[in-house]
Amino acid sequence: MSADRDPFPESDRLGDFPHPRTVTSLIGQSEAEQAIFDAFMSGRMPHAWLFTGPKGIGKATLAWRAARFLLRFGMPEIAGAARATDMSVPDDHPVARQIASHSHPNILTIRRPWDEKLKRFKTVLTVDEVRKTMDFFGMSAGAGGWRIAIIDSADEMNISAENALLKVLEEPPPQCAFFLVSHQPGRLLPTIRSRCRALHLKPLSEDAIADILVANDVKAKPDERRAIAQLADGSAGRALAIADSGGLDLYGEIVSLLIDLPRLDVRALHKLADKIARRGADEAWHTAIELLSDWLQRMIRTGAGAPTQPDLVPGENAAMSRLAQTTGLDRWVEVWEKITETVARAEALNTDRKLVILNIFSMLESVANERASAHQGA
Repeated sequence: MSADRDPFPESDRLGDFPHPRTVTSLIGQSEAEQAIFDAFMSGRMPHAWLFTGPKGIGKATLAWRAARFLLRFGMPEIAGAARATDMSVPDDHPVARQIASHSHPNILTIRRPWDEKLKRFKTVLTVDEVRKTMDFFGMSAGAGGWRIAIIDSADEMNISAENALLKVLEEPPPQCAFFLVSHQPGRLLPTIRSRCRALHLKPLSEDAIADILVANDVKAKPDERRAIAQLADGSAGRALAIADSGGLDLYGEIVSLLIDLPRLDVRALHKLADKIARRGADEAWHTAIELLSDWLQRMIRTGAGAPTQPDLVPGENAAMSRLAQTTGLDRWVEVWEKITETVARAEALNTDRKLVILNIFSMLESVANERASAHQGA
C-alpha cells in the first residue's frame, strides 16, 4: 500500500481537473525538466529540490514527473541503456499506474491534512505530517531503490513542521529525494533553502496555456482560450480555474461595472454579488476577487506608464487610463491594499460575501468620485 494513501479530499487538487500525479505530460517547462534530467544522468542528483515560481505553472506536475522517472529507472545507467532523453514515462507503465492510483510504496505526499471534525483542510501543514517522513525514510525501499517525498506546498508548513523537515534534510538517507513545491520561498527557513537545489520555474506563455486548456478538454472557442490565457497571467492552474468557474463572463460583468466608475450600476452590482456570493460558489467567488484585484493592479501600472494588454472588454484600457490619469496613484494603491485586507478579514471571520463585494465597489465608487471631483476642480 502507498505510504500516503488516504480517504480524504486532496488539498493540492484543482476542482475536478486531473491531479498532477496523473498528468504524465509537462507543457512549457522544458528547461526545468532538463536541469533535473541532467543532474540525474550525471550521477550527481541532489537529495532535495526546491521548485519555486507562481502558483499553477507546473511545479507539482514537474515533481510528480521527476518522481515517476526516478522510480522507473532508478539509476542513470539504466536510463542511458533505455536511451531516455527526457523524464517522460508512458501512462501505461506500471510505475505510472501505481502513482496515479496512489499505491506506490516508495512515494510519500506531505500536504495540509483534512480535519474530519470540521470537514475542511487545516490552514497549515502540521508537524505531525512532516514527521511521517521519519518512518517513511526508515523503511526499506522497494523496487527501484528510490524513496521520494513531495511536499506541496512547503509554504504552508508552520515553524514546528519546518524544524522537523530540517532535521531530515540535514541527515538525508541514501537514495532519497525531496521535492518541495513553493510559491513563496522567502517564507521558508533560510536553512531549508540552503539544503535544497533551487529551481525557479517561469510563468507559462499564452500559447502553452492554450495548449494546456486543450489537453484538459476545456470546451472553449479559440478566441475564448486566448482570452483565458491572457487573464491567467502565466498560470495554467489559474486558467483552468477561470474556465471552470465561468471566469470570462465574470470578468465581463466586473469590468463593465469598473468602466462606468464613478457611476455605479446598482442593479448589475447586486446581480454580480448574488452570483458569486451564493452557497456553493466558492470557485466563482475566488476567481472574481482575483480578476478584480488584477484589473486594479493593471490600472495602476497603466497609470505608471506600463504597456497595456489588448481589450477583452471594449473600452477597458481607456477606462484604466481615465481612472489613473490624475495625480496620486498612491491613492489607488491604498484602496487596492484595503480591498485585499477586507477580503482576507472577511474570509477569516466568515463574513457575508455579498456584503463584502458591495462594500468593495462602494470603496471604488468613492475613490473614483473624489478623483473626478479633483479633476473637475483643476
